[in-house]
Order: sequence, then C-alpha cells, then structure tokens
Amino acid sequence: MGNLVRSVRVFVKEFTREPSHRGEGTSRRPRIGLALGGGFARGLAHIGVLKVLEENRIPIDFVAGTSVGSIIGAAYCDGVSPRELEEVAASVRFRDFARLTISRLGLCSNDRMAVLLSRLLKARSFEELRKPLAVTATDFSTGEARVWTSGPLVDPVRASCAYPGIFLPVRVEGRLYVDGLLVHSVPTLPLRDLGAERVLAVYLCAKWAKWNGPRHVFDVIGQCFSIAQDKMSAQWQAAANLILTPDVRNFSYDAFEHAKPLIESGERAARQALPQLRQCIGEAGGGELVTKTLAGRAGPSPVVIAKPSAA
Repeated sequence: MGNLVRSVRVFVKEFTREPSHRGEGTSRRPRIGLALGGGFARGLAHIGVLKVLEENRIPIDFVAGTSVGSIIGAAYCDGVSPRELEEVAASVRFRDFARLTISRLGLCSNDRMAVLLSRLLKARSFEELRKPLAVTATDFSTGEARVWTSGPLVDPVRASCAYPGIFLPVRVEGRLYVDGLLVHSVPTLPLRDLGAERVLAVYLCAKWAKWNGPRHVFDVIGQCFSIAQDKMSAQWQAAANLILTPDVRNFSYDAFEHAKPLIESGERAARQALPQLRQCIGEAGGGELVTKTLAGRAGPSPVVIAKPSAA
C-alpha cells in the first residue's frame, strides 16, 4: 500500500509540474506567422505563395490579412486549400463583391462580399477557423487600428476591404471602418501579438497607376495611397523576418481576369525564396541566410528581402 501511495504522489507531482519545465531539453520549432498585404486583384498572388508553402510542407500557425489579404487569409484558415482558392480566383470578378451605389461616401458598396464569403467559408466566426486569424481595419473617426481575432467574421473582412473613395465605409459594432492598409498595410505586428516567433510577409508593392498617368480620380486616390504605403513601410518591415515581393508590376488593381499569371507570380516569389524560407523557420539545410539592412529599422533581427526576378 505504501508503494502505491508513493507512486500516486510521484504521478501527481509530475502531472502538476509547471509547463515550462515539461519537455526540457527537447527542441521545438518556432511558431510561424504569415502576413498578407492588400492589393485588390494583385492579391491573388497570395494564393501562389500559399501553394508553394503547402507543397513544401512549410507550417503556418497564424495568419493576418489586410484588404484582399484578409479574404484569402480567412479562406486559408478555414481549411480552403490553395488549389481550391485557385479555382475560385479563375471565375471571380469585381462585380462579385462590388455593387454600384449612389452615395457621397463612395462609388460602390462591398455588401456583395458577404454573399461571396458565405459561399467560400464554412466558418461564421473567428473561433470556428482552423487557424488563428487577425483581420485589420482603420477606425474612420479616430484613425486607430482595429484588429479582430474573435467574434463574427464577415463584417470585419468587409471593413478591411473598404478602400476609401471606391467602397463605402463599413459599420461594425456601431463604428465606421475603412481599409486596413492605412494602419497595417502588411499586418506583421498583429502576428507578433498573436504569438508568432517568425513572421513571413507578402508585400504587393506595385504602383496603382501606370507611368503614362492616371485615367480617372480613382487612379489619383490609389496612387497617393501607394506612395504613402511605401513611405511608411519601416514599421511593419521591422516586425518581419522575411519579406516576399511578387512581381505584379504589369497588372492593374482590377485585373481579376489575369488570375493565373498573378498566382504564378506568387509561386515564383516563394519558390525562389525557399532556401531563405527554410532557414527562417529553422529547418536544416536551408542555406545561408541573406540579410539586408533597412533604413529606420528597429531591433536586431535580420530581414530578408526576397525579390524574384521578372519572368
């Protein structure tokens, strides 16, 4: 009986030991976060990046998305495969989520996006997703960032996609929100808040308007935001370990009919960066980590800029 009591005591002591002491000496891979920036149709390049990550079994623990990145991020976190996303992208058009409206606040409503998301997603809340997701938007009144990680899913995604001037602001919980690009053009910082130890960022840095000048007022608005986005990139870059920049220069913001080459641009960027990707997540045989110092960068951790050559 005495031996039995001692055995029970040893078991209880081991079971109640602090988690930090369990598994001492064992290695654990870093938790990986993927930040998907905005870019309208150019955001379809995110699907190509996801294809390569999945094919090479590079694990993603957290996802954060801004604008179109929030749509693709929500679908991926809900279990929609990159191949399925590719099939959806082949048929989706601007009219599938935008509805012309008469308003002083914008040209279109994105309320049709609710229908598109209801067809694409099984989850109706962040809690139902298979992977943790952060969706960013900008509070119109205060200019502060809003990051959703819980609650209903569809309206935060719509808010994140409410590009000023084109789409009407979206009201969520009594407040008006516009596109998250104003506060988190590439949402690396929310991933750190979720607990990501390595952050992979996808930045679609093409200018809005062509070199021959704007076609209309929305090109003017879009180009101004693109310039501001470039000038304010140091903060989100500082929170990234690796930045992929798919070559989307030859595609306009509404080029949804060019889904295939846009997705391929994301694939090229990710494939060419595979050695850096593997090194970033701590895999053996990943090759030498190439670093580049960024002006205004904070913190000691290196940032890798993986810029694929145009092909």
